[in-house]
Amino acid sequence: MVKQWLIALVLVALAAGGAFSWQHLTGEQAADAQRERPASKVNTVTPEMELVSDTVRAVGSLRARDQVELTTEVSGRVVEMNLDAGKRVQAGDLLLRLDDRQASADLQVAEATLSDARRQFDRARKLQTNNSISQSQVDELRTAVDVAEAQREAARTRLDNHRIEAPFAGVIGLSDISLGTYLGAGTSVATLDSTTRMELGFAIPERFLGQINIGQTVRGTSPAYTGETFGGELVELGTRIDELSRTLPVRALIDNPDGKLRPGQFMSATLTLRERESLVIPEQAVMIRGDEKYVFVAEDGIARRVSVTLGSRMPGLVEIVDGLSLDEQVIVTGQDRLSSGDRISVVEGENVIPDNRFANSLES
Repeated sequence: MVKQWLIALVLVALAAGGAFSWQHLTGEQAADAQRERPASKVNTVTPEMELVSDTVRAVGSLRARDQVELTTEVSGRVVEMNLDAGKRVQAGDLLLRLDDRQASADLQVAEATLSDARRQFDRARKLQTNNSISQSQVDELRTAVDVAEAQREAARTRLDNHRIEAPFAGVIGLSDISLGTYLGAGTSVATLDSTTRMELGFAIPERFLGQINIGQTVRGTSPAYTGETFGGELVELGTRIDELSRTLPVRALIDNPDGKLRPGQFMSATLTLRERESLVIPEQAVMIRGDEKYVFVAEDGIARRVSVTLGSRMPGLVEIVDGLSLDEQVIVTGQDRLSSGDRISVVEGENVIPDNRFANSLES
């Protein structure tokens, strides 16, 4: 029985010694493997200084800066018209004329009456020098001249009311009027819109109130013209904040030299609040763990983790407010597998900062 116990103790001792030897060997092999681990291949870029823009985005509708509905002031039959839809006209161009023969005749009568009144008044003044006429008669004739002048002006106005002229340069809208049509007073004949510069109305959240100024750059885009941008500037600010939406209504003038934009059209607006030169890197280089934001930089073949403070963003780029300098090499590929202190091998590639202007988009 004692002999069996001795044999069991020897077997336990041998097993413990073997386990210790195996564990010690495994640790050495792991250390050797760590020392022999190949360097991770990475790409790097150098931070660059770019023009960074803080912007606010909104949507709105376009309207003509000057717009009017052309209507008749008197009744009459159309004898002349220049209402081709889409045609651009200049201020003062004749757009429509009604039959004005009676009005023209009335003006001739008024002018003849005025001419006669003036002759009588002039004769009376000459007679007055010889005391051949009383002052009261001269005054009556003077009044007659004034009345005749007023009648002539009224007749001229009635004649002018048979003509519709463009009050400003613009584009004619659709019209259903034809030559020979008899129109009553107040009939709408067409619309006229000034479209060289369009007015865009939109709203800005009140939190940006302190950053908004007349003259700031506005860029507009429309689903109708994909990829095309229309430039303009902020020209008017509202005086009241909307209590429901907590926004300030504003207006911008958008350039429309080719006449592509039309009144009532939907448009997205980007208002530039401020611009500045700032350091930027590709957005893919930034790692986020909870509240911490960091990047890896390459230093003498070693990856070093650096905490950074981010600023404005846009697809592909991010502004670095603090944490990096222009001479550091920022790792942009493979950084998700790195730890600070890992060996790295920088591979030349084409990972560069895209060549476009940087903008921080703040949705309104």
